[in-house]
Amino acid sequence: MAKSHRSTRYISKKAHDVLDRGDLNRIQKQAVDAARERTVEGHRSAGRKPEVSRRHSGAVVHVDDALRDPEPPATEDQKLLDSPHVAPDFRRSDSWRVLRITSEVIEGIDSLGDVTRAVAIFGSARTPPTDPYYDAARRTAKLLAQADYAIITGGGPGIMEAANRGARDGKGRSIGCNIELPFEQQANPYIDTLVNFRYFFVRKTMFIKYSYAFVIFPGGFGTLDEMLEALTLIQTGKISHFPVVLFGKAYWSGLMHWLRETVLAAGAISPADLDLIQVTDSPEEAAAAVVAAKHGT
Repeated sequence: MAKSHRSTRYISKKAHDVLDRGDLNRIQKQAVDAARERTVEGHRSAGRKPEVSRRHSGAVVHVDDALRDPEPPATEDQKLLDSPHVAPDFRRSDSWRVLRITSEVIEGIDSLGDVTRAVAIFGSARTPPTDPYYDAARRTAKLLAQADYAIITGGGPGIMEAANRGARDGKGRSIGCNIELPFEQQANPYIDTLVNFRYFFVRKTMFIKYSYAFVIFPGGFGTLDEMLEALTLIQTGKISHFPVVLFGKAYWSGLMHWLRETVLAAGAISPADLDLIQVTDSPEEAAAAVVAAKHGT
């Protein structure tokens, strides 16, 4: 928690200054460190010792540096004369990346292709088992599993663990879609099918492709990202309308107020767009919203 406070003070101090590359790098490092700490805290709160030294359940042992090019631009002369003995690394070519992306899509479909219907549940990795939202996520997932839905999560601790655990409680299929991060992303122990991804957008495609609904518990940027992408795809008619249920009226009230009073008032969205979102405090209501939409009632 102290790290988060230091980060906030630093950003506030720089709020009216121009941020140079060093500032941006320091801020990002603080954010990554805080994200790592949230994941570690989630596992510790569940009584597990986080595996931070090596990745047992991540996509690969090292972060995929083929996703980025850390080397500064070089002239063709420089490439020719500076390192004549070094063969080009074909893994850094865009064509090779496309092949890796394709293989990851195929692996995801192979692993999840037999999922007939599922619900994706999102939320903070930090939520401990003593938190009421943890219990609510576990209860919601159990009800959905009993209604014959598989449960898909990001595979980590916190709300994700609660949902996978609830799927087990309801004797349903428990799926985790893990993502490679700059730090250890240890999967929770309540997963039947674990799929590892290098690319966020491939993983997000699998969430959308195999889910009949999104149930979204309190969380941070990642949770908001999944929610807003689903709403955008529904709003623009790119996918069929499925339920997007926000769990926790108090937590989401500020967002809903901003959407109504600022975004809607500015004409950036329409009144119908707000109707794409359902908000509840009840596991029974969340599960009922999913089941009702599936059966067309």
